[in-house]
Amino acid sequence: MIDRKASFRPVILGSSALVLLALAGCSDDGSDFDVSSQIGPDPVLPEPSSSLLPSLKVAEVVGWDAAQTPTVPEGLTVTPYATDLANPRTVHTLPNGDVLVVQGRAPSGKPVSRPKDVIRGWIMSIAHGSGGPQKESNLITLLRDTDRDGTVDERSDLLTNLDSPFGVAWADGTLYVASADAVLTYPYELGQTEITAAAEVLTPLPGGPINHHWTKDLALSPDGRFLYASVGSNSNIVERGLEAEKGRAAIWQIDRETGASKVFASGLRNPNGLTFHPDTDVLWAVINERDELGPNLVPDYMTSVQEGGFYGWPWSYFGDHVDERVYPKRPDMVEKAIVPDYALSSHVAALGLTFSNGSALPEAYANGAFIGEHGSWNRDDFNGYKVVYVPFTDGKPDGMAQDVVTGFLDGDEARGRPVGVGIDGTGALLVADDAGNTVWRVAAADGTISPEPVGTDGVTAGGSDAPAAAEAAPSDAAGGEPAPATEPAAGTAPVEGGKADAAPAEVEGVVAPQDEGEATAPAAADEPPTGEQPAAASDGPANPEPSQTEVAPAVLPEGTVQPGQQGQ
Repeated sequence: MIDRKASFRPVILGSSALVLLALAGCSDDGSDFDVSSQIGPDPVLPEPSSSLLPSLKVAEVVGWDAAQTPTVPEGLTVTPYATDLANPRTVHTLPNGDVLVVQGRAPSGKPVSRPKDVIRGWIMSIAHGSGGPQKESNLITLLRDTDRDGTVDERSDLLTNLDSPFGVAWADGTLYVASADAVLTYPYELGQTEITAAAEVLTPLPGGPINHHWTKDLALSPDGRFLYASVGSNSNIVERGLEAEKGRAAIWQIDRETGASKVFASGLRNPNGLTFHPDTDVLWAVINERDELGPNLVPDYMTSVQEGGFYGWPWSYFGDHVDERVYPKRPDMVEKAIVPDYALSSHVAALGLTFSNGSALPEAYANGAFIGEHGSWNRDDFNGYKVVYVPFTDGKPDGMAQDVVTGFLDGDEARGRPVGVGIDGTGALLVADDAGNTVWRVAAADGTISPEPVGTDGVTAGGSDAPAAAEAAPSDAAGGEPAPATEPAAGTAPVEGGKADAAPAEVEGVVAPQDEGEATAPAAADEPPTGEQPAAASDGPANPEPSQTEVAPAVLPEGTVQPGQQGQ
């Protein structure tokens, strides 16, 4: 069997200060709720509810027996593409058809400030199947199908000893890796099976020491000029204070040539699955929404992402639905909040997104999005634990989500949990199963494959069809230094020597769009930090500086007091 964990059902006992948490669930509240009513552009949103003991039901991870596979509909077939992995999170296809599997675990050393953090950490360790001995993770493995028959012929570890990697991208001989607190670059030519060069920091990203949502995804813009990186929030609902959220709950835009960066969109609690629609060139993502408003709030969602857009977190959800737990109140921010395109229902923990256009899958899956739903732990009945397909028309979701890859759950146990999804070099769907330590391949049952590989970044084996980044960002004629990716926004705090001046009051800890004449979120330093000695590839790069507080300072509105215990 694959990665079966020892069975255990620990229980925490206590009195008024400690609560009884049983893994079988805590209540029946909301168990008859129709989750399908929360799928689509106009989800049903019940009244918020809260209690000392929130809804809880955790699937213990038991792994897959050798003969077991997930379940797929008629017309599809599913087989293991790679096994014996170590928490595979994302899959990425290079233009020559090689597949990169990014394996990662959360950074260690996260501070614990509340008893509920200890309980939550214990719960999540069970939900992730982390009991018992574990294989070394935090690496990127290359899988090669030399004859395009859907079977891996060569396998090698491309990079090891990384710092909690998640997103990758490739362009013009450079591999980009999003680690826990930076975007790194490595020289890499297609066909290589190892990387020996040291990492260089393209740009730092908000990181530790908390780094509550540590997964940072990457996407390459269709013109090849920019990278887009996701940065999740540092809390459920700012219970650590707004200062801990500076530069977070956002998607960053990074100039690939210079490293100059800025916040592209904000108010996105935990964005992942960044990908551009192949027909419209619009950026899309899936978002994990907030907890502790009841088992049926708030729906996770898939949405297109607008430049300068604000999507509500923490002050509201799904547009103007105010979260009363957050202080100070900000009706102006609620008014600005964009309604997401498509709800996926509550607590499915959507983490992966890929478009099917150009794949070799049957016609029923020719134009839409596959979404990896990692699965719930904080509601009375399980939700998610599957891969769904949402049909699109004219670049927009159009229809009900359909189950495509199921069977990860077996009663109250989980054989695996899907995360990232992608299309391999033959046009089949790949699913990274981080609890089952497997990548699954879902293909057309009739054996149809695509005529040639198309990389995740939208380029073919002939190289990027986009203009070179150097052409998009010409050098300054006088000094020969690369020009910034964009002109600084009005009110942006200048960066000198790696430190940014304090931003005006409106930034207030969570990046959000501003009224004309007010400050926007400060960009990160225009160039990567200097003076560092990058570590060898085998040891992983040193943590980049400056820290997130220097990169993206923020203050509360003038006259307000730092909130104390929001979200308790």
